[in-house]
Amino acid sequence: MTRTAPFDHNDRAWLDKHIDGPVLTPQDPAYAEETATFNRTLSHRPAVAIGATGPDDVRNAIRFAADHGLAVSVNTTGHGAVVSADDTLMITTRRMSGVAVDAPGRYARIQAGVRWREVIPAAAEHGLAGISGSSPLVGAVGFTLGGGLSPVFGRSRGFGADHVRAFDVVTADGVLRHVTAEQEPDLFWAARGGKGNFGVVTSLEFALFPVARLYGGGLFFAGKHAPAVLDAWRAWAPGLPESLSTSFCLLRLPDLPFVPEPMRGTLTLHVRIAYLGSAPDGASLVAPLRAAAPAFLDTVGEMPYTDVASIHNDPTEPAVAIDRSTLLRDLPQEALDTLLTLAGPDAAPDDQLMMAEIRLLGGALRRPPAIPNAIGNREDAAYCLFIASIPAPIPGDVERIRAVERRFLDRMSPWSTDGAYSNFLSTEDTSPEVVRSAFAAESYDRLLDIKKFYDPTNLFRINHNIRPIA
Repeated sequence: MTRTAPFDHNDRAWLDKHIDGPVLTPQDPAYAEETATFNRTLSHRPAVAIGATGPDDVRNAIRFAADHGLAVSVNTTGHGAVVSADDTLMITTRRMSGVAVDAPGRYARIQAGVRWREVIPAAAEHGLAGISGSSPLVGAVGFTLGGGLSPVFGRSRGFGADHVRAFDVVTADGVLRHVTAEQEPDLFWAARGGKGNFGVVTSLEFALFPVARLYGGGLFFAGKHAPAVLDAWRAWAPGLPESLSTSFCLLRLPDLPFVPEPMRGTLTLHVRIAYLGSAPDGASLVAPLRAAAPAFLDTVGEMPYTDVASIHNDPTEPAVAIDRSTLLRDLPQEALDTLLTLAGPDAAPDDQLMMAEIRLLGGALRRPPAIPNAIGNREDAAYCLFIASIPAPIPGDVERIRAVERRFLDRMSPWSTDGAYSNFLSTEDTSPEVVRSAFAAESYDRLLDIKKFYDPTNLFRINHNIRPIA
Protein backbone atom coordinates (compact mmCIF):
# COMPACT_ATOMS: atom_id res chain seq x y z
CA MET A 1 0.00 0.00 0.00
CA THR A 2 1.24 3.49 -0.86
CA ARG A 3 0.14 6.53 1.06
CA THR A 4 -1.31 9.30 -1.09
CA ALA A 5 -2.87 11.68 1.45
CA PRO A 6 -0.67 14.33 3.13
CA PHE A 7 0.02 14.23 6.83
CA ASP A 8 -2.72 15.74 8.88
CA HIS A 9 -2.68 17.29 12.33
CA ASN A 10 -3.29 13.98 14.07
CA ASP A 11 -0.35 12.31 12.30
CA ARG A 12 2.01 15.07 13.32
CA ALA A 13 0.70 15.08 16.87
CA TRP A 14 1.25 11.32 17.21
CA LEU A 15 4.80 11.54 15.89
CA ASP A 16 5.68 14.52 18.07
CA LYS A 17 4.42 12.61 21.10
CA HIS A 18 6.20 9.33 20.37
CA ILE A 19 9.46 10.50 18.75
CA ASP A 20 12.16 12.18 20.86
CA GLY A 21 14.19 13.35 17.85
CA PRO A 22 13.14 15.83 15.17
CA VAL A 23 10.13 15.09 12.95
CA LEU A 24 10.52 16.91 9.64
CA THR A 25 8.33 17.26 6.57
CA PRO A 26 9.19 19.01 3.29
CA GLN A 27 7.87 22.30 4.68
CA ASP A 28 10.37 22.38 7.57
CA PRO A 29 13.58 24.45 7.14
CA ALA A 30 15.86 21.64 8.41
CA TYR A 31 14.32 19.00 6.13
CA ALA A 32 16.82 19.35 3.24
CA GLU A 33 19.85 18.97 5.48
CA GLU A 34 18.29 16.05 7.36
CA THR A 35 17.55 14.08 4.19
CA ALA A 36 20.74 14.88 2.24
CA THR A 37 22.85 11.92 1.10
CA PHE A 38 26.51 11.55 0.09
CA ASN A 39 25.55 9.87 -3.17
CA ARG A 40 23.70 12.59 -5.08
CA THR A 41 22.84 10.42 -8.09
CA LEU A 42 19.27 10.40 -6.80
CA SER A 43 17.44 13.21 -5.04
CA HIS A 44 15.26 12.07 -2.17
CA ARG A 45 12.05 13.62 -0.95
CA PRO A 46 10.58 11.43 1.79
CA ALA A 47 7.13 12.20 3.11
CA VAL A 48 8.60 12.56 6.59
CA ALA A 49 12.07 12.31 8.11
CA ILE A 50 12.55 11.00 11.63
CA GLY A 51 15.83 11.94 13.32
CA ALA A 52 16.06 8.89 15.56
CA THR A 53 17.82 9.29 18.90
CA GLY A 54 17.51 5.66 20.02
CA PRO A 55 15.75 2.33 19.56
CA ASP A 56 12.39 3.64 20.82
CA ASP A 57 12.33 6.29 18.10
CA VAL A 58 13.08 3.61 15.51
CA ARG A 59 10.36 1.33 16.89
CA ASN A 60 7.73 4.06 16.86
CA ALA A 61 8.74 5.29 13.41
CA ILE A 62 8.39 1.79 11.98
CA ARG A 63 5.02 1.31 13.68
CA PHE A 64 3.80 4.56 12.16
CA ALA A 65 5.11 3.65 8.70
CA ALA A 66 3.44 0.23 8.79
CA ASP A 67 0.11 1.73 9.92
CA HIS A 68 0.19 4.37 7.18
CA GLY A 69 1.42 2.32 4.20
CA LEU A 70 4.81 4.01 4.01
CA ALA A 71 7.99 2.23 3.01
CA VAL A 72 10.90 2.77 5.41
CA SER A 73 14.18 4.21 4.17
CA VAL A 74 17.28 4.61 6.33
CA ASN A 75 19.94 7.29 5.98
CA THR A 76 23.16 7.26 7.97
CA THR A 77 25.63 8.78 5.51
CA GLY A 78 23.86 8.15 2.20
CA HIS A 79 26.86 6.47 0.53
CA GLY A 80 24.58 3.58 -0.36
CA ALA A 81 21.55 5.58 -1.45
CA VAL A 82 20.57 3.60 -4.55
CA VAL A 83 16.75 3.67 -4.70
CA SER A 84 14.53 6.72 -4.56
CA ALA A 85 13.29 7.46 -1.04
CA ASP A 86 10.48 9.69 -2.30
CA ASP A 87 7.22 9.38 -0.34
CA THR A 88 8.81 7.15 2.30
CA LEU A 89 9.31 7.49 6.01
CA MET A 90 13.05 8.15 6.28
CA ILE A 91 14.82 7.28 9.52
CA THR A 92 18.08 9.17 9.92
CA THR A 93 20.39 7.55 12.44
CA ARG A 94 23.28 10.00 12.77
CA ARG A 95 22.23 11.01 16.31
CA MET A 96 22.74 7.41 17.43
CA SER A 97 26.48 7.81 17.74
CA GLY A 98 27.66 5.77 20.71
CA VAL A 99 30.91 3.77 20.49
CA ALA A 100 32.04 1.43 23.27
CA VAL A 101 35.26 -0.59 23.05
CA ASP A 102 35.81 -3.65 25.23
CA ALA A 103 39.60 -3.90 25.09
CA PRO A 104 40.01 -7.16 27.07
CA GLY A 105 37.27 -8.83 25.00
CA ARG A 106 38.56 -7.28 21.74
CA TYR A 107 35.22 -6.11 20.44
CA ALA A 108 33.28 -2.91 19.86
CA ARG A 109 29.61 -2.10 20.28
CA ILE A 110 28.35 0.78 18.19
CA GLN A 111 25.04 2.50 17.58
CA ALA A 112 23.36 2.78 14.22
CA GLY A 113 24.71 6.14 13.08
CA VAL A 114 28.40 5.62 13.79
CA ARG A 115 30.92 6.14 10.99
CA TRP A 116 34.25 4.37 10.79
CA ARG A 117 35.99 7.66 11.55
CA GLU A 118 34.60 7.37 15.08
CA VAL A 119 35.42 3.67 15.50
CA ILE A 120 39.00 3.75 14.24
CA PRO A 121 40.44 6.20 16.83
CA ALA A 122 38.38 4.71 19.67
CA ALA A 123 39.78 1.25 18.95
CA ALA A 124 43.30 2.59 18.34
CA GLU A 125 43.46 3.90 21.92
CA HIS A 126 43.67 0.22 22.92
CA GLY A 127 45.96 -0.93 20.08
CA LEU A 128 43.00 -2.47 18.24
CA ALA A 129 41.39 -2.08 14.83
CA GLY A 130 38.16 -3.15 13.17
CA ILE A 131 37.48 -4.37 9.65
CA SER A 132 36.85 -1.00 8.05
CA GLY A 133 36.66 0.01 4.41
CA SER A 134 38.66 2.37 2.25
CA SER A 135 36.67 5.43 3.40
CA PRO A 136 36.23 6.29 7.11
CA LEU A 137 33.21 8.44 6.20
CA VAL A 138 31.04 5.40 5.53
CA GLY A 139 28.55 4.20 8.14
CA ALA A 140 30.00 1.20 9.98
CA VAL A 141 26.67 -0.65 10.26
CA GLY A 142 25.71 -0.47 6.58
CA PHE A 143 29.26 -1.30 5.48
CA THR A 144 29.34 -4.40 7.68
CA LEU A 145 25.86 -5.73 6.91
CA GLY A 146 26.54 -5.42 3.18
CA GLY A 147 29.61 -7.62 3.56
CA GLY A 148 32.40 -5.30 4.64
CA LEU A 149 35.31 -5.64 2.18
CA SER A 150 38.44 -4.27 3.85
CA PRO A 151 41.46 -3.14 1.80
CA VAL A 152 43.64 -4.02 4.82
CA PHE A 153 42.13 -7.01 6.63
CA GLY A 154 40.13 -8.73 3.91
CA ARG A 155 42.68 -11.25 2.68
CA SER A 156 43.81 -12.21 6.18
CA ARG A 157 40.53 -12.01 8.14
CA GLY A 158 37.70 -12.17 5.61
CA PHE A 159 34.67 -9.89 5.43
CA GLY A 160 33.51 -7.60 8.21
CA ALA A 161 30.20 -9.48 8.42
CA ASP A 162 32.16 -12.64 9.26
CA HIS A 163 33.12 -11.08 12.60
CA VAL A 164 29.77 -9.72 13.82
CA ARG A 165 28.99 -11.04 17.32
CA ALA A 166 25.49 -9.63 17.80
CA PHE A 167 23.13 -6.87 16.74
CA ASP A 168 19.89 -5.27 17.82
CA VAL A 169 17.34 -4.75 15.06
CA VAL A 170 13.79 -3.44 14.86
CA THR A 171 11.80 -5.61 12.45
CA ALA A 172 8.66 -4.73 10.49
CA ASP A 173 6.39 -5.63 13.41
CA GLY A 174 8.01 -2.90 15.52
CA VAL A 175 9.78 -5.41 17.79
CA LEU A 176 13.35 -4.73 18.95
CA ARG A 177 15.22 -8.02 18.73
CA HIS A 178 18.63 -8.96 20.10
CA VAL A 179 20.11 -11.23 17.44
CA THR A 180 23.02 -13.66 17.80
CA ALA A 181 24.05 -17.01 16.36
CA GLU A 182 22.08 -18.68 19.16
CA GLN A 183 19.17 -16.24 19.39
CA GLU A 184 17.22 -15.87 16.11
CA PRO A 185 19.93 -17.64 14.07
CA ASP A 186 18.10 -17.28 10.73
CA LEU A 187 18.01 -13.50 11.06
CA PHE A 188 21.63 -13.50 12.24
CA TRP A 189 22.61 -15.39 9.09
CA ALA A 190 20.53 -13.28 6.70
CA ALA A 191 21.33 -9.75 7.81
CA ARG A 192 25.09 -10.40 7.62
CA GLY A 193 25.34 -9.91 3.87
CA GLY A 194 21.65 -9.29 3.14
CA LYS A 195 21.96 -5.59 4.04
CA GLY A 196 18.90 -3.65 5.23
CA ASN A 197 16.23 -6.00 3.94
CA PHE A 198 15.17 -7.36 7.32
CA GLY A 199 14.87 -4.37 9.63
CA VAL A 200 16.66 -1.33 11.03
CA VAL A 201 19.77 -2.23 13.01
CA THR A 202 20.09 0.00 16.06
CA SER A 203 23.38 -1.40 17.40
CA LEU A 204 26.10 -3.73 16.22
CA GLU A 205 28.79 -5.69 18.05
CA PHE A 206 31.86 -6.92 16.17
CA ALA A 207 35.37 -8.21 16.76
CA LEU A 208 38.50 -6.06 16.88
CA PHE A 209 42.05 -7.17 16.15
CA PRO A 210 45.38 -6.28 17.76
CA VAL A 211 46.72 -4.06 14.99
CA ALA A 212 48.10 -0.59 15.68
CA ARG A 213 50.28 -0.02 12.59
CA LEU A 214 50.87 -1.28 9.08
CA TYR A 215 53.15 -0.78 6.09
CA GLY A 216 51.02 0.91 3.50
CA GLY A 217 50.33 3.75 1.14
CA GLY A 218 50.29 4.39 -2.59
CA LEU A 219 52.60 4.25 -5.59
CA PHE A 220 51.64 6.81 -8.24
CA PHE A 221 52.83 6.39 -11.83
CA ALA A 222 52.32 8.48 -14.95
CA GLY A 223 49.78 6.87 -17.25
CA LYS A 224 52.39 5.99 -19.87
CA HIS A 225 53.91 3.53 -17.39
CA ALA A 226 50.62 1.72 -16.73
CA PRO A 227 51.26 -1.23 -19.12
CA ALA A 228 54.67 -2.02 -17.60
CA VAL A 229 53.57 -1.60 -13.99
CA LEU A 230 50.40 -3.60 -14.43
CA ASP A 231 52.26 -6.41 -16.17
CA ALA A 232 54.43 -6.56 -13.05
CA TRP A 233 51.38 -6.30 -10.73
CA ARG A 234 49.54 -9.12 -12.52
CA ALA A 235 52.50 -11.48 -12.16
CA TRP A 236 53.23 -10.36 -8.57
CA ALA A 237 49.81 -10.26 -6.90
CA PRO A 238 48.74 -13.95 -6.93
CA GLY A 239 51.79 -15.05 -4.93
CA LEU A 240 51.43 -12.53 -2.13
CA PRO A 241 50.97 -13.55 1.50
CA GLU A 242 47.47 -13.03 2.89
CA SER A 243 48.84 -10.30 5.15
CA LEU A 244 49.32 -8.05 2.09
CA SER A 245 46.32 -6.52 0.35
CA THR A 246 46.60 -4.54 -2.85
CA SER A 247 44.60 -2.89 -5.60
CA PHE A 248 45.23 -0.55 -8.47
CA CYS A 249 43.22 2.29 -9.95
CA LEU A 250 43.51 3.94 -13.35
CA LEU A 251 42.49 7.53 -12.61
CA ARG A 252 41.55 10.36 -14.95
CA LEU A 253 40.99 13.34 -12.70
CA PRO A 254 39.73 16.66 -14.11
CA ASP A 255 41.92 19.64 -14.89
CA LEU A 256 40.76 21.59 -11.84
CA PRO A 257 42.67 23.50 -9.14
CA PHE A 258 41.84 21.08 -6.30
CA VAL A 259 43.53 18.17 -8.16
CA PRO A 260 47.29 17.79 -7.44
CA GLU A 261 49.36 19.11 -10.34
CA PRO A 262 50.94 15.79 -11.50
CA MET A 263 47.48 14.19 -11.73
CA ARG A 264 45.53 17.09 -13.16
CA GLY A 265 43.80 16.37 -16.46
CA THR A 266 45.82 13.26 -17.23
CA LEU A 267 45.92 9.50 -16.65
CA THR A 268 47.49 8.29 -13.41
CA LEU A 269 48.03 4.75 -12.16
CA HIS A 270 47.58 4.49 -8.37
CA VAL A 271 48.75 1.19 -6.83
CA ARG A 272 47.59 0.68 -3.24
CA ILE A 273 49.49 -1.35 -0.62
CA ALA A 274 48.47 -2.49 2.87
CA TYR A 275 50.79 -4.96 4.61
CA LEU A 276 50.31 -6.15 8.19
CA GLY A 277 53.91 -7.33 8.63
CA SER A 278 57.11 -5.44 9.33
CA ALA A 279 58.34 -2.48 7.28
CA PRO A 280 61.50 -4.28 6.05
CA ASP A 281 59.48 -7.27 4.90
CA GLY A 282 56.95 -4.95 3.29
CA ALA A 283 59.64 -3.08 1.40
CA SER A 284 61.01 -6.38 0.11
CA LEU A 285 57.56 -7.49 -1.05
CA VAL A 286 56.84 -4.20 -2.83
CA ALA A 287 60.26 -3.99 -4.52
CA PRO A 288 59.12 -5.57 -7.84
CA LEU A 289 56.56 -2.78 -8.31
CA ARG A 290 59.03 -0.05 -7.45
CA ALA A 291 61.40 -1.54 -10.04
CA ALA A 292 58.76 -1.70 -12.78
CA ALA A 293 58.79 2.04 -13.55
CA PRO A 294 59.62 5.36 -11.85
CA ALA A 295 56.85 6.52 -9.51
CA PHE A 296 56.30 10.26 -9.35
CA LEU A 297 54.97 9.82 -5.80
CA ASP A 298 55.63 7.01 -3.30
CA THR A 299 53.80 7.21 0.03
CA VAL A 300 54.23 3.56 1.02
CA GLY A 301 55.77 3.29 4.47
CA GLU A 302 55.14 2.65 8.14
CA MET A 303 51.89 4.24 9.32
CA PRO A 304 49.52 4.06 12.29
CA TYR A 305 46.24 2.35 11.53
CA THR A 306 44.53 5.68 12.20
CA ASP A 307 46.00 6.90 8.87
CA VAL A 308 44.49 4.05 6.88
CA ALA A 309 42.24 6.37 4.83
CA SER A 310 45.33 7.82 3.14
CA ILE A 311 45.90 4.57 1.24
CA HIS A 312 42.90 4.97 -1.08
CA ASN A 313 42.20 8.70 -0.59
CA ASP A 314 38.51 8.22 -1.37
CA PRO A 315 36.40 11.31 -2.15
CA THR A 316 35.26 13.29 0.89
CA GLU A 317 32.65 15.55 -0.70
CA PRO A 318 29.13 14.50 -1.80
CA ALA A 319 28.71 14.09 -5.54
CA VAL A 320 26.78 12.47 -8.33
CA ALA A 321 28.69 9.28 -9.12
CA ILE A 322 27.69 6.54 -11.55
CA ASP A 323 29.37 3.23 -10.87
CA ARG A 324 29.26 -0.46 -11.77
CA SER A 325 31.18 -3.52 -10.67
CA THR A 326 31.72 -7.20 -11.27
CA LEU A 327 33.77 -10.04 -9.82
CA LEU A 328 36.53 -11.64 -11.90
CA ARG A 329 37.63 -15.26 -11.66
CA ASP A 330 41.05 -14.51 -13.17
CA LEU A 331 43.17 -11.75 -14.70
CA PRO A 332 45.08 -13.30 -17.59
CA GLN A 333 47.13 -11.20 -19.99
CA GLU A 334 44.19 -10.88 -22.39
CA ALA A 335 42.00 -9.48 -19.62
CA LEU A 336 44.65 -6.96 -18.60
CA ASP A 337 45.16 -5.92 -22.24
CA THR A 338 41.40 -5.42 -22.58
CA LEU A 339 41.32 -3.34 -19.41
CA LEU A 340 44.14 -1.15 -20.70
CA THR A 341 42.34 -0.71 -24.03
CA LEU A 342 39.27 0.50 -22.13
CA ALA A 343 40.91 2.60 -19.43
CA GLY A 344 44.63 2.94 -20.24
CA PRO A 345 46.69 5.59 -22.07
CA ASP A 346 45.08 4.97 -25.46
CA ALA A 347 41.42 4.83 -24.37
CA ALA A 348 39.18 6.72 -26.79
CA PRO A 349 38.17 10.16 -25.40
CA ASP A 350 34.45 9.44 -25.62
CA ASP A 351 34.93 6.17 -23.69
CA GLN A 352 36.95 7.53 -20.80
CA LEU A 353 35.81 7.11 -17.20
CA MET A 354 37.15 8.77 -14.09
CA MET A 355 38.32 5.53 -12.52
CA ALA A 356 38.75 1.82 -13.15
CA GLU A 357 39.88 -0.20 -10.15
CA ILE A 358 40.82 -3.84 -9.58
CA ARG A 359 41.17 -5.23 -6.06
CA LEU A 360 42.96 -8.48 -5.31
CA LEU A 361 40.70 -10.82 -3.33
CA GLY A 362 41.55 -14.35 -2.25
CA GLY A 363 42.78 -15.61 1.09
CA ALA A 364 40.19 -15.48 3.86
CA LEU A 365 37.74 -13.74 1.51
CA ARG A 366 37.38 -17.04 -0.36
CA ARG A 367 37.03 -19.25 2.71
CA PRO A 368 33.74 -19.89 4.56
CA PRO A 369 33.51 -18.05 7.88
CA ALA A 370 33.39 -19.78 11.25
CA ILE A 371 29.71 -18.82 11.57
CA PRO A 372 28.02 -18.95 8.13
CA ASN A 373 26.33 -15.87 6.68
CA ALA A 374 24.59 -14.79 3.48
CA ILE A 375 27.62 -13.31 1.66
CA GLY A 376 27.82 -14.89 -1.79
CA ASN A 377 30.37 -15.47 -4.52
CA ARG A 378 33.32 -16.19 -2.26
CA GLU A 379 34.88 -19.23 -3.90
CA ASP A 380 35.11 -18.13 -7.53
CA ALA A 381 36.14 -14.49 -7.19
CA ALA A 382 39.85 -13.69 -7.39
CA TYR A 383 39.47 -9.97 -8.19
CA CYS A 384 36.84 -7.25 -7.94
CA LEU A 385 36.46 -4.75 -10.79
CA PHE A 386 34.90 -1.38 -9.97
CA ILE A 387 34.36 1.47 -12.44
CA ALA A 388 32.94 4.93 -11.78
CA SER A 389 32.68 8.43 -13.12
CA ILE A 390 31.30 11.80 -12.05
CA PRO A 391 29.33 13.36 -14.91
CA ALA A 392 30.51 16.61 -16.41
CA PRO A 393 27.97 19.45 -16.23
CA ILE A 394 27.06 19.10 -19.88
CA PRO A 395 23.92 17.64 -21.49
CA GLY A 396 24.07 13.92 -22.11
CA ASP A 397 27.10 13.04 -20.03
CA VAL A 398 25.13 10.86 -17.60
CA GLU A 399 23.80 8.80 -20.50
CA ARG A 400 27.29 8.63 -22.04
CA ILE A 401 28.79 7.28 -18.79
CA ARG A 402 26.08 4.67 -18.40
CA ALA A 403 26.62 3.44 -21.94
CA VAL A 404 30.41 3.38 -21.54
CA GLU A 405 30.12 1.39 -18.29
CA ARG A 406 27.79 -1.14 -19.92
CA ARG A 407 30.27 -1.65 -22.77
CA PHE A 408 33.14 -1.86 -20.29
CA LEU A 409 31.51 -4.68 -18.33
CA ASP A 410 30.52 -6.44 -21.53
CA ARG A 411 34.13 -6.39 -22.78
CA MET A 412 35.36 -7.78 -19.44
CA SER A 413 32.60 -10.40 -19.23
CA PRO A 414 34.74 -13.33 -20.47
CA TRP A 415 36.57 -13.20 -17.12
CA SER A 416 33.59 -12.37 -14.92
CA THR A 417 32.12 -14.87 -12.48
CA ASP A 418 28.68 -13.38 -13.36
CA GLY A 419 28.33 -12.69 -9.65
CA ALA A 420 28.26 -9.47 -7.68
CA TYR A 421 29.50 -8.16 -4.35
CA SER A 422 26.50 -6.82 -2.46
CA ASN A 423 28.05 -3.57 -1.19
CA PHE A 424 29.24 -2.61 -4.68
CA LEU A 425 25.80 -2.89 -6.28
CA SER A 426 24.79 0.60 -7.44
CA THR A 427 21.85 2.64 -8.66
CA GLU A 428 22.24 0.74 -11.95
CA ASP A 429 21.89 -2.66 -10.25
CA THR A 430 18.46 -2.74 -8.64
CA SER A 431 16.71 -5.35 -10.78
CA PRO A 432 15.77 -8.62 -9.05
CA GLU A 433 18.07 -10.53 -11.39
CA VAL A 434 21.14 -8.46 -10.46
CA VAL A 435 20.35 -8.53 -6.75
CA ARG A 436 19.99 -12.30 -6.95
CA SER A 437 23.46 -12.51 -8.55
CA ALA A 438 25.02 -11.33 -5.28
CA PHE A 439 24.07 -14.59 -3.56
CA ALA A 440 24.33 -18.32 -4.09
CA ALA A 441 21.10 -19.79 -5.45
CA GLU A 442 20.29 -21.76 -2.31
CA SER A 443 21.18 -18.77 -0.13
CA TYR A 444 18.83 -16.52 -2.09
CA ASP A 445 15.96 -18.98 -1.61
CA ARG A 446 16.67 -19.01 2.12
CA LEU A 447 16.82 -15.20 2.17
CA LEU A 448 13.38 -15.07 0.54
CA ASP A 449 11.94 -17.32 3.23
CA ILE A 450 13.47 -15.23 6.02
CA LYS A 451 12.28 -12.01 4.37
CA LYS A 452 8.73 -13.40 4.15
CA PHE A 453 8.83 -14.22 7.84
CA TYR A 454 10.26 -10.95 9.16
CA ASP A 455 9.00 -8.46 6.54
CA PRO A 456 6.10 -10.01 4.61
CA THR A 457 4.83 -6.67 3.25
CA ASN A 458 8.31 -5.55 2.16
CA LEU A 459 8.35 -2.48 4.38
CA PHE A 460 12.14 -2.37 3.96
CA ARG A 461 12.39 -2.10 0.18
CA ILE A 462 14.36 1.11 -0.35
CA ASN A 463 17.51 -0.87 -1.06
CA HIS A 464 18.81 -3.65 -3.24
CA ASN A 465 15.64 -5.46 -2.49
CA ILE A 466 15.00 -9.09 -1.72
CA ARG A 467 11.34 -9.14 -2.64
CA PRO A 468 9.07 -11.42 -0.59
CA ILE A 469 6.02 -11.00 -2.84
CA ALA A 470 5.29 -10.56 -6.52
